[in-house]
Amino acid sequence: MAGVKSGARFLFMALLAATLAGCAGFGGPSEKPLDQYTAEELYKQGELKLETERKPDDGIKYFQEVERLYPYSEFAKRALIMQAFGYHKGKKYEEARAAAQRYLDLYPGDEDAPYALYLMALSYYDQIDEVGRDQGVTFQALTGMRDVIEQYPDSDYARSAMLKFDLAFDHLAGKEMEIGRYYLKRGNYTAAINRFRTVVQDYQTTSHTAEALHRLTEAYLALGLTDEAQTAAAVLGYNYRSSPFYEDSFRLLRGKGLAPEAKGSGWLATIYRQMVRGEWM
Repeated sequence: MAGVKSGARFLFMALLAATLAGCAGFGGPSEKPLDQYTAEELYKQGELKLETERKPDDGIKYFQEVERLYPYSEFAKRALIMQAFGYHKGKKYEEARAAAQRYLDLYPGDEDAPYALYLMALSYYDQIDEVGRDQGVTFQALTGMRDVIEQYPDSDYARSAMLKFDLAFDHLAGKEMEIGRYYLKRGNYTAAINRFRTVVQDYQTTSHTAEALHRLTEAYLALGLTDEAQTAAAVLGYNYRSSPFYEDSFRLLRGKGLAPEAKGSGWLATIYRQMVRGEWM
């Protein structure tokens, strides 16, 4: 019995050693030089690392080696787009854009070119909430998404780009509203009006337009500019009569014996006339 147990133990240890040796091909103590692996082997290892490792850099290095060792292969082309993906996954947005741009420079007509362009735009889009009041990144995201929509309208990425374009556009309007509310709360009515006017004129398709018109009503009333206040409320009522913002504006005007009505010849009156003719909103 002792001999059988000893033999079984030896067999188990031999199988374990063989398994460990097989796993040591990448990253183990007996790892052979990377240039002794095929492009496919390196590429698949990069995919595995990107899928299983916490840090994308562990996978990216294998894609870089594919490019270095097999620069003219099909795997080198695929490895480059995977580098862009890996950098983006790791939130290294500048590196992601650089890799994606290099892909577009080298393979402008390739089937993955739409994805490379989309990835560049996405790398800006995913930074929007990190930039505070600086809207440069948001403008870059808008430009990038528009490029995807215009250059590859039938691609799988165009619809996603359109959705993100609208969200980024709404984000810009939201920032204008945030600053406008800040000025309004502190009694700086002229500065507030300028911000709300920008929303109404430049971001009229966003979700912030109704509130912007209400805040204009509020700010103009505070300045005693009743014609402008009534006109802002009239525009609001024409487009958003069921909005609680219209109810608030109506209540403000009624408190001063006024009603929503297009009056005067200011910029809001012009918008109202255009709107009634169907040329606006």
